[in-house]
Amino acid sequence: MSGDAARSPFDPRIMAAVVVVGVVGFIAMWALIALGPQLAAGNDGQGHALSRSVSGYAGIVDLAERSDMWVDVRRDVVESQNGRMPDDEDSLTLLVLTPTHDSEPEQIAALIKAHGGGPVLLVLPKWRTGKHKTRIGWAGNAYRARPDDAIIPRGALGGGRVSIKEIALPGALQAPLTGLGYSRGLLQLKGASWQTVDSLRGEPLLTLGSKDRSLITRSRTRDFYVLSDPDLINNFAFASKAGARSALTILDAIAEDAGADAIGFDVTLNGFGSGGMGFLKLAFVPPFIGITLCLIAAGVLALWQAATRFGPALVPLRAIAISKLALIESSAELVAQTQRESDAAVPWLRGQREARARALHAPPALTGEALDEWIDRRRPPNGAGHADGFASLARRLLLSRSNYEMLGIAREIHAIRKDLLREHRQD
Repeated sequence: MSGDAARSPFDPRIMAAVVVVGVVGFIAMWALIALGPQLAAGNDGQGHALSRSVSGYAGIVDLAERSDMWVDVRRDVVESQNGRMPDDEDSLTLLVLTPTHDSEPEQIAALIKAHGGGPVLLVLPKWRTGKHKTRIGWAGNAYRARPDDAIIPRGALGGGRVSIKEIALPGALQAPLTGLGYSRGLLQLKGASWQTVDSLRGEPLLTLGSKDRSLITRSRTRDFYVLSDPDLINNFAFASKAGARSALTILDAIAEDAGADAIGFDVTLNGFGSGGMGFLKLAFVPPFIGITLCLIAAGVLALWQAATRFGPALVPLRAIAISKLALIESSAELVAQTQRESDAAVPWLRGQREARARALHAPPALTGEALDEWIDRRRPPNGAGHADGFASLARRLLLSRSNYEMLGIAREIHAIRKDLLREHRQD
């Protein structure tokens, strides 16, 4: 193992890459949570305007656009007045709702109310589908299921009894669109089973022989339409040219009858709504995206500063250090803070004198200046070269006027002590 590997078991470049990938992944996760429903393709095999499966409506959306109709797939609940947008009051939009079997009538009623009294086409669900085992976007395990009668909001068709029935009429048949300000001849309908609506107060526009077998029903009091069988306009109808032509005819006829200039397909009922403008989504859309980018840049700069700081990390010190030197330094600092250096000179000098006396085995009867002179007589002739002896330095220390002068004299006394001890060890 090399020395570098022994010092650092982690490669700094690898660790930096891990941090960068983690930060980018974290930001991307929250961005997808905020914008995921809005960015979803929606090709999940279910019955809505984004689906290309047999029960979806991507075919009629594409054909309507190619026929110079103004078509919009709405992922948000748009508030409008009489079906007209606030920024375009000259254009009237036909709102197409494609609920599922599990959609609540209250949700449908709320969308109708948000449209502000504008024209609405409610396409009832007919097929329950699952995911295909091998092909993405295909419908799997599909079967017919009659929706509940309450899926049509109460009073939407003028009140009274409303029932949804399934009629078995095998073979092809022709039916006219009646009661509409539109004339295109007979529609070619082909299917084995049809889902119809029986409404006491609704006006049937496309029937299977009798008024209680209505495929398209209009409210007599407002521009509200119910298409009972989605196979008339969904991708199933595009199995033939005649079916595709009939699907476009139906959509065009209803839009012309309602006086609509545009068609809006709602997908919020199918789970593809953007969830409104929440706080999380605001962070990733203008104008607040600038603040988010600034915060990200600040985080990157903080990481860079932490990775390239000057010198090693500071290690916290003990409040009270361990050693004789630390004790001496703490005592000296305490004396310096109290500004009592001159008062400490006398006990320090006494300690120096006693230490020398013990080291040189001085007579016990000697004290004070007599002891200082006795110590000077034991000073080796080849000492440190100080002109003054211990006695003279002791007198000068007691008469010193500044800390600098006191410190210099103390150093000379300490040097004489080292000379005396060195000479005593040699003896």
